[in-house]
Amino acid sequence: MDSIPDPSNQRALRGSSRSPRSPGSASQSQKKVGKKGSQNSGLQEEKKKGRMNRSRGEEEMIEQLGHLDLRSSPVGVGTGLVFTEKCKEYSCLWDASHPECPDRLTAVMEKVEQYGLLSRCARAEERAATEEELLLVHSPEYVAQMRPTQHMGQEELQSLSDTFDSIYIHPESFRCACLAAGSVLQLVDAVMTAQLRNGFSIARPPGHHAQRDQMNGYCMFNNLAIAARYAKQRYHLTRILIVDWDVHHGQGLQYIFEDDPSVLVFSVHRYEDGRFWPHLQESDSTAVGKGKGEGFNINLPWNQPGMNDADYISAFQQLLLPVAYEFRPQLVLVAAGFDSVVGDPKGEMSATPACFAHLTHMLQLLAEGRLILSLEGGYNLRSTAEGVCACLKMLLGDPCPRLESPFSPCQSALDSISKTVAAHRKHWKCLQVLEQGQETGSCDLNPGPAVESDAVLDRSMREVMRGLPPARTGLVYDERMKEHHNMWDSHHPELPQRISRIFSRHEELGLVSRCQRIPARHASEEELALCHGTEHISRMKSTEGMKPRDLHRQSEEYNSIFISPQSYQSALLAAGASFNAAEAILTDKVRNAVAIVRPPGHHAERDSACGFCFFNTVALTARYAQRLSGRELRVLILDWDVHHGNGTQHIFEDDPSVLYVSLHRYDNGLFFPSSEDAGSDRAGRGRGLGYNVNIPWNASKMGNPEYIAAFQRVVMPIAYQFDPELVLVSAGFDAARGDPLGGCHVTPECYGHMTHMLQALAGGRVLIVLEGGYNLSSISESMSVCTSVLLGDSPPDLGQLTPPHPSAVQSLHSVLRTHRSHWSALRLAVPESVSSSLPTPSQKGQRTKAKKSPRQEVTPQKRSPGEDTHPLTPEGAATPDNSPSVSPAAVVTVADDSVDQITAGLQSVALGNSPENQTNQSPASVAVGGARRKVKPASPEGGGKGQRKRSGGGESSKGTPSTPGKTEVVELKESTEKMESTEPPSLPAVAGDEKETLLELASGWSTPLKSQSICEVFYKTQGMEEGTMFAVEPLPWCPHLETVNPLPAAGLDVFGPCRDCGSEAENWVCLVCYQVHCGRYVNQHMMEHRQSSAHMLVLSFSDLSVWCYGCEAYIHHQVLHDAKNAAHRIKFGENMPGLH
Repeated sequence: MDSIPDPSNQRALRGSSRSPRSPGSASQSQKKVGKKGSQNSGLQEEKKKGRMNRSRGEEEMIEQLGHLDLRSSPVGVGTGLVFTEKCKEYSCLWDASHPECPDRLTAVMEKVEQYGLLSRCARAEERAATEEELLLVHSPEYVAQMRPTQHMGQEELQSLSDTFDSIYIHPESFRCACLAAGSVLQLVDAVMTAQLRNGFSIARPPGHHAQRDQMNGYCMFNNLAIAARYAKQRYHLTRILIVDWDVHHGQGLQYIFEDDPSVLVFSVHRYEDGRFWPHLQESDSTAVGKGKGEGFNINLPWNQPGMNDADYISAFQQLLLPVAYEFRPQLVLVAAGFDSVVGDPKGEMSATPACFAHLTHMLQLLAEGRLILSLEGGYNLRSTAEGVCACLKMLLGDPCPRLESPFSPCQSALDSISKTVAAHRKHWKCLQVLEQGQETGSCDLNPGPAVESDAVLDRSMREVMRGLPPARTGLVYDERMKEHHNMWDSHHPELPQRISRIFSRHEELGLVSRCQRIPARHASEEELALCHGTEHISRMKSTEGMKPRDLHRQSEEYNSIFISPQSYQSALLAAGASFNAAEAILTDKVRNAVAIVRPPGHHAERDSACGFCFFNTVALTARYAQRLSGRELRVLILDWDVHHGNGTQHIFEDDPSVLYVSLHRYDNGLFFPSSEDAGSDRAGRGRGLGYNVNIPWNASKMGNPEYIAAFQRVVMPIAYQFDPELVLVSAGFDAARGDPLGGCHVTPECYGHMTHMLQALAGGRVLIVLEGGYNLSSISESMSVCTSVLLGDSPPDLGQLTPPHPSAVQSLHSVLRTHRSHWSALRLAVPESVSSSLPTPSQKGQRTKAKKSPRQEVTPQKRSPGEDTHPLTPEGAATPDNSPSVSPAAVVTVADDSVDQITAGLQSVALGNSPENQTNQSPASVAVGGARRKVKPASPEGGGKGQRKRSGGGESSKGTPSTPGKTEVVELKESTEKMESTEPPSLPAVAGDEKETLLELASGWSTPLKSQSICEVFYKTQGMEEGTMFAVEPLPWCPHLETVNPLPAAGLDVFGPCRDCGSEAENWVCLVCYQVHCGRYVNQHMMEHRQSSAHMLVLSFSDLSVWCYGCEAYIHHQVLHDAKNAAHRIKFGENMPGLH
């Protein structure tokens, strides 16, 4: 988090990755089905290792979370309001009907007081901006020209006004303009010194059209531009976001900051291809800034009137928020014009006041809530007043209102957003997540028909001003749920202490005292039958009186379940507690709630316990809420537990009244619960088709970037369109950083941000129910942040987000392709014609490495995933201190040249020397990957005949060499055509650090080639006699062979691209899961796959050799023959000689 100086000094186990049963068994490859087999002899040792790992993870988490202190937030509290009657003292002397009139402020303040909002705000004293402050933006000549207007007569004022565009000047205009600018500065001071969290300046004249040396569009001084420069100067801010949602383009803001990378200006405005005022080409999406500021000016032009709530919210979700998260503003300023509210005579838009409440709520995600709104336009008195009040309620922390239905962006809006994304895609990594060239499908070509504005305003404001429950957040917790425990393994990850540690942390942070306590109760058998069969209920009930031996036997009948005599009652308490919390929300006793309960529930099926879960708590709560409502209440279940909620999906898969969205680790079906039902293509069935949304991660280490991208691109667009009436969160925290089972890196701060986003739905009716999570520190901190956000605290700073992992991007694309036909809000893509020349995500992403050319290498700027580079700089722009920004896209690569012929008998392996090892190279110096010197140096007349007979392998690849770049291949005469064996040819050992070399070969990487022939590699090294050869002798067995799975039904595709980056150069296939990934000097994705999956054995598509990471050696064994032979047949049309 960036520190803000205060110059005035005013303030001071689910066991393995696939089974929750046995921690640490990462090498297990078979899916868990039914009863677990007998324990192997090493299980106790593995459990001990798992406990040690969890202990280390606990210590790391405590250290990492030490900075997170919810009790001492640097952000202030309260909402400031600046208003002065003096700003009503000017009007147009020659046109009494001019729309920019004093009545605008009168109408606003009357509504603010009518709704009881004025008394809830902290009134800030108005002040006039000083001349020095005006000169931060405007020229001395211009200020000197404006000052004498205080003493001019009407004729002179009118004459001067006519020299500007859309301007009238009154003798009080100068004083009021200084007050309007100074009012925003008052709020900047209060917010930046933590006296207030946010604020609203209700003043006039507006300011966003004013330019450095001229008035324009009713504006004399540019209030927000002055405020931004003031904040930069006084508080040394380096990243300020200005959002302009006035229906007219704020060209003044654009001109002032177009070359300034410290201020990001976003404007969404009516444009109509330049036909709408101010009729400027610079208002189009192609105006992206200049010089150092290129990429920091974002225009989103609407090309027709009538844009509605869905259009504006889609723009913020799909464009503004992703860029803002990457920019990381320290302060957010809003040019809050309400001429885009329905009923405005100038704007002719259809957005409701509730829409602007949602836009404000979204902006509260940024800058830890440091948000200041300043009134700009708005010329329907009621529309403007209602819009101000809706935003003010969000600043005060009230729940988001529900929006008008149906919620679906129109085609024109999607087209405008797509074009703006395309214009900025090269500048912002976050925009490269979107797929290119996808059909958007059919949406309405035009916005909806015109409606009577007063009726729309009436409906919207009834929802905005909905009465508030007496308490904000409910909390349910009961110690009795700790009685459920594992009688045979006291170190089982689903510990009773999970809930007590969470509750204790809530108490330490003062959260419990801020919540309304809700009593727990036992669910009845009748209530359990809402989701579960009577036989399952009876079987669980019967465990209460069982002896330990019978309980153990019963446990073994399920997948990853332990049962104690108290388990049934604890499961009833977990369900009943959640019922009470949901009822408190639906009966308006509380706005939202948290349920600290166990055992978890989302794996429980209708007729079976599974994965630590007996009854499906959240599914039961959804049905209970529907029964309580007496109708099919629309319920969103958002499951962010790292494991897929198979039980929840199956219960609701044909029910359109419940939208189930799950973000989970999948690993192509190998991660628990090890079912293809967790894949992205499972969208529900029957009437429920489209209402099941799986977002599956196919790798470990997914963290904040991936989860935020999923929320912005998939979760929230679908959820808004579904329009739930209740949100239930299956809140497992095993995707949290430090969890021993999840292997992901989500931080507590990220959980807070996701919670804040979900509060935009269902009028804020959100219930968070604990599921998994097995690091006691991380679950305590993570759930505490969620509760804090529900209580109205600002989400903590997320830090710098790296681009999402390419595997995650691929998963998101898969989800979008599956669900575009069901949800129009997802039909957004970068036009292929516009984006074809732009860099691809793999070129730009921080998690991939650029290809090296053997002839030319340029080292890209390096940083670790958590390292904060200059956050102001989108791709290609320079930093404010004039230091150049190095973009990964700037890495120079050399295209692969085709190789016309590869000498018969040689495999297309990459042989050569890396630049750092070009001296003292001797193949005899290092034994690499199980290679050892097989033959003594042959005599010159022996030529290449000293090669050993090989027991298996393949023939030469007839394609391009496996390492990018041009290579020369020359014949090794005689020996090449007379080879008797079929094992891949040997790799030369290279000089250098043995450990590093082993690691390189173990990863499935090739070494980079210089521009030299294979003969030079073999014969021209130091100390080598001509004809000396070295062979890689594979091991005949390794302990990891048991993990090899049978060939998939579809067979192998040896020409298939890397699943992460799409590269077709030097690919390998994992023999456990059969995923295809590239080697080191492509993008090193096979190494990353090994690290994330612990799969040890991989097959090279280039030379058909098999490498074992665990043994650091090549392997040749009969178990591998099927895979090698299948690859050989595809490449060469015949079986591999010597295998059978």
